[in-house]
Amino acid sequence: MAAPIEFDGADRAAVMVMLLGEEEAARLLAGLSPEELRRLGAKMCELGDIGPTAIADAIASFADSASQSGITAHGRIADVRRIMTGALGEVKADSIMRRVAPPENAPRNPALEIAQWLEPDVLIPLIQDEHPQAIAVLLVQLEPATAAAVLAGLPEDLHTPVVHRIASLGPVSPEAIAILEETLATKIAGTHGIRKLTMGGVREAAEIMNSAARSMEKRVIPGLNKLDKQLARDIESEMFKFEHLLDLDTQTIGQLLREIESEVLIDALKGLEEAQREVFFGAMSSRAADGLRDEIEERGRIKRADVEAAQKAIIATAKKLAADGTIVVGGADDDYV
Repeated sequence: MAAPIEFDGADRAAVMVMLLGEEEAARLLAGLSPEELRRLGAKMCELGDIGPTAIADAIASFADSASQSGITAHGRIADVRRIMTGALGEVKADSIMRRVAPPENAPRNPALEIAQWLEPDVLIPLIQDEHPQAIAVLLVQLEPATAAAVLAGLPEDLHTPVVHRIASLGPVSPEAIAILEETLATKIAGTHGIRKLTMGGVREAAEIMNSAARSMEKRVIPGLNKLDKQLARDIESEMFKFEHLLDLDTQTIGQLLREIESEVLIDALKGLEEAQREVFFGAMSSRAADGLRDEIEERGRIKRADVEAAQKAIIATAKKLAADGTIVVGGADDDYV
């Protein structure tokens, strides 16, 4: 039995994540900041054996199930690495794990580590004359907002080819990493190894575009359509998902609801939890919200495909309103003041 542990908030968060399945934990970690991930990852690796009493104390709601077993420290670092990789991808997870649990005699990659903390105006001069492939390799390792600022500071003729390469990088050889190291003009004590690293992807490209100014989106997406129509559609789909509507303010939600048919809204909200539905109810009168709640309850079970179709219809309406300038969705915007 492990000795009692005096938990702080970070300890409790670490225990909760380790009690989740890998897929659920990965989704949770994907929404954290780099600093939160580093702190959480360090706690997960440091806690050691966690007894049933400590688990019950940390997470009261899990006490009944958790009291039957603890969490062994055996293989902890490998478990944390696997969860981090599922949430962030191999490159970002590797960077986090080198900080929170570096193996003995582990090779270092100071160039990539330093680049993640540099300001965009420092990074831009280092890479603006480089090949789009090298720029893409760097940008996928930055936070989306930073990557978007760097991309915006590059010559406009680089925007589309760089985003195209981000979305289609796939396996990247050690030689590509070496190009990036030379670009940053920093001595490297080690590399990522001989294995190929899977970098970038549609999600990474979409995150960067979501953080970029809307004028860049209007230039890049048509350019991507010329290079690869399917890839452009995939990026657009990833850029704007139904859950993004949950971040809109009440006034914007109200404007959107005026354009949505009642039957479509009912089907779309059937796929949400009650707390998420409140985002839409909050933009209605109390009477209208109560009526909609009743209609949703009366609708009974419907097919997941019908829910998704309704949500896609609402997304399409939101995109049209955004294009018209009626509402503002997504990240940065330099088209309206």
